[in-house]
Amino acid sequence: MLAFSKNITQNDLSHPEESNNSELKEYMDYQRTLNHERLIYNALDHAKTNLQNSMNELEDDKDKLENHLKISFPISHRSLKTADTVIFMLRKLINGHNSTNNWYRMNTYYYALVYDCMKIFINVYNGLVQEAPEKAEDFKISGGMEVDFDDWAHLFFPDMDFHIGTEVEGSHYPFAKRNKAIEESISKEISEGKSFEDALQEIKGKYEIEDVSINFLLHKEIGKQDMELFYTSAENPIYEYLTEREDGSWGAVDGESLLDQAYYLGSTLKVWVWRKKEDVASAMEDMSNIIKK
Repeated sequence: MLAFSKNITQNDLSHPEESNNSELKEYMDYQRTLNHERLIYNALDHAKTNLQNSMNELEDDKDKLENHLKISFPISHRSLKTADTVIFMLRKLINGHNSTNNWYRMNTYYYALVYDCMKIFINVYNGLVQEAPEKAEDFKISGGMEVDFDDWAHLFFPDMDFHIGTEVEGSHYPFAKRNKAIEESISKEISEGKSFEDALQEIKGKYEIEDVSINFLLHKEIGKQDMELFYTSAENPIYEYLTEREDGSWGAVDGESLLDQAYYLGSTLKVWVWRKKEDVASAMEDMSNIIKK
């Protein structure tokens, strides 16, 4: 099973505050509908199938195949370079995801590839939910609800360092804030005469940027050592620390776990997006009323 920042097999989610907060309960109800295992598998399989078909059809047209890579893998293609590399990595991801005996940990190259796959597939899936709900239901992913990609990315990616230098769309506020701070630090170092690579090396300690992330950001082609998915037994409680209850120390709420805090923040971000849409709708209605007058 692929290891993300949270356990993708967990389906009995609850939050101690949801009985006192209707918006949080609505958010947690949404989370409980999601089958992450099927969502991830279908995203990877969708990308692999489309890429394999394009490789077969465009075998003699490298330019069109390269264009397919740019469209289908807008973040990851810059460092993965070739269709052969991408298809190999997708197969490794699917094989790892289908294994129930081990957790498979990913590096920045793999996270970027999964991010691209998830974003495109969720867009396709949500289109089915709207236009052909019976087809969407066949995937058994979300009980007929659209999947919020921004929310999913915020919850299940440990960071978005692979997104540095590219605008983070949507409501990934914590990651966008971190990326902006890193980008500003890089710009400062470059303004003092350093190269982009030297700037990354200068700030990596401050922001705890991994060497593999730096290689990715420099668009260095993935090496053999970074092609591996690192595994540990599924019996190893790698997510145990997320559910340990805090004792009310600074920065934590008494009785809450890191998981509780993550979902509460996710709820806050999602409600902020909902309200923003409502504000826009209200403004448009007001404008319409003024025009009518």
